[in-house]
Amino acid sequence: MQAPPHKLVIFMKRREGLSREAFRDDYERRHVPLCLRYMQGVTRYIRRYVQPLPDPATGAPAEMDYDVITEVWFDDRAIFEAVLAAAEADAMPEEVRRDEERLFDRERTRFTTVNEYETAC
Repeated sequence: MQAPPHKLVIFMKRREGLSREAFRDDYERRHVPLCLRYMQGVTRYIRRYVQPLPDPATGAPAEMDYDVITEVWFDDRAIFEAVLAAAEADAMPEEVRRDEERLFDRERTRFTTVNEYETAC
């Protein structure tokens, strides 16, 4: 049986002043290609953009804590652990860090790993 993949999950908030649409467009067109240059050993790179639903009481869209949930998947545990160590030390390439400062509210970024369980329906 093959070992399950290792997954890093990152919750990120857009920088104040950016619309959701501008944020998504910039992330996909500029940030993703930049990050791909440094993603050796990554087997999947998924961005899940949050679509707030209207508040039942007011009808207004709720402001969420995060705008995107990013998943970075690895098959190799050693590479995964090296990436975790780099994330914990905020040891990213300078051009990635500068782009993140332009695009994200980095103080609100959160990293986690997950264990997945799936039930067939």
